[in-house]
Amino acid sequence: MSEDRYGRGLEKFREVDGKGGQKAVDDLKELVPEIDRYLIEYPFSDIYSRPGLDLKTRELAAIAALAAMGNCEPQLRVHIHAALNLGCSRQEVVEVILQMSVYAGFPRSINALYAAKDIFAKRQSSGKD
Repeated sequence: MSEDRYGRGLEKFREVDGKGGQKAVDDLKELVPEIDRYLIEYPFSDIYSRPGLDLKTRELAAIAALAAMGNCEPQLRVHIHAALNLGCSRQEVVEVILQMSVYAGFPRSINALYAAKDIFAKRQSSGKD
């Protein structure tokens, strides 16, 4: 595994997910010591670093996919935070989740909206928004 690949991925990972993403990696290292390489190299070095989509669009796509899948709330929360950190508006996040009600059903969309509502409130009370 190339250190360049890991380094490039780590830089992108920190840009997108910041401390929240690192906590997720750290929480799993005891179970899977090489989890950081798996989560850094492929998604962030190979995919997020590609030209063609900006990071905001990539995060909105991730939110859409996770909302549509359902049962992915921890990952959905990380990506909602990342989208907001990258400059997406609350309205953009809400609209993407609401759009998923057409394709994945209302229960999944409503669950994702509750997660977004909770994140918005926590960010507002902590002064992030």
